[in-house]
Amino acid sequence: MRDNPQAPQRHPTRALTIGNVGVGGDNPVRVQSMTNTDTRDVPATLAQIRALADAGCEIVRLAVLDEAAAAALKPIHEASPVPLVADIHFDHRLAVAALAAGIEALRINPGNIGSEAAVDTVVAAAKDHGAPIRIGVNSGSVQKDLLDKYGGPTPEAMVESALTHIAYLEKRGFYDIKVSLKSSSVPRTVAAYRLLAKKVDYPLHIGVTEAGTPMRGAVKSAVGLGILLSEGLGDTLRVSLTGDPVTEIGVAYEILRSLDIRARGPEIISCPTCGRTEIDLVGLAEAVEERLRGVTDVFTVAVMGCVVNGPGEAREADIGIAGGRDCGIIFRKGRVLGKVRGADNLIPAFMDELDRYLTEKKETPCD
Repeated sequence: MRDNPQAPQRHPTRALTIGNVGVGGDNPVRVQSMTNTDTRDVPATLAQIRALADAGCEIVRLAVLDEAAAAALKPIHEASPVPLVADIHFDHRLAVAALAAGIEALRINPGNIGSEAAVDTVVAAAKDHGAPIRIGVNSGSVQKDLLDKYGGPTPEAMVESALTHIAYLEKRGFYDIKVSLKSSSVPRTVAAYRLLAKKVDYPLHIGVTEAGTPMRGAVKSAVGLGILLSEGLGDTLRVSLTGDPVTEIGVAYEILRSLDIRARGPEIISCPTCGRTEIDLVGLAEAVEERLRGVTDVFTVAVMGCVVNGPGEAREADIGIAGGRDCGIIFRKGRVLGKVRGADNLIPAFMDELDRYLTEKKETPCD
């Protein structure tokens, strides 16, 4: 979808590499998440990393709270299917240990990692291991002097905090930097990234922090990230939701798909139902969604509740069904394939046609 002329023009940034994943520059907008397991529990953490990777997550961040968590990083890294980022606060020794374990990148605030000598040590280790550093500024972590200067965690305060941390690294000749400026406020987050993008060309990791439970968090993330992405801002992103982080990945890809930036898996179009709906459209849509779970091919499926308007409204869909009173029609690209009679037969008949479509896709060689 990157060649789509309707897709937003990316804000130009320098490129870097996290493991085997390119970030910034001409690389795709990457989808990230963070484990919420105890990093010291290797099996549980690996299971979550694998689940995230299966869902399409390309980079995973882990909290490294103490030496025991740092000691768990080597076996986790050795079995991880995606590059990992160690999230470190306050103790520079944990950052050095994470890099020694093979972790591909760090997320730190240079201002709270310790003394000047501690920053020197971390930067030297990152250079030795070819590991980028993400400077993560949250509205809750802005330095007190900047809060006093600006009267709170304003966008200007967040940007100045980021520039201060960037200067820590640049002074040491380190430029493999990615930056994030997150707030739980959508307007504040958007304003901060807009300001920073005018001042630096480092890749930006975007997100709305502490966004909330799945429904509320998805809405806030879609609004905030949608605005930024539509303006070409954002090289990696995370949708922060309270709950299973795997849920974040689906939301992230739907945000990217809605702007014609990236797509993964089928798009399911279903109408909202109205007084003309005479079938169990909700059950049909849910059954289709479940059948397609795990499918990564990109195509469009329409599940419509009206045989009058359904095929016309969804004529661009690769495959679809429109239900009516005790019957339905199955179509591909607006061409009707046949009619199905009996409400109980709709789902089985459409699933059979969907299976045929997926089989044909596998058997048809790519151009």
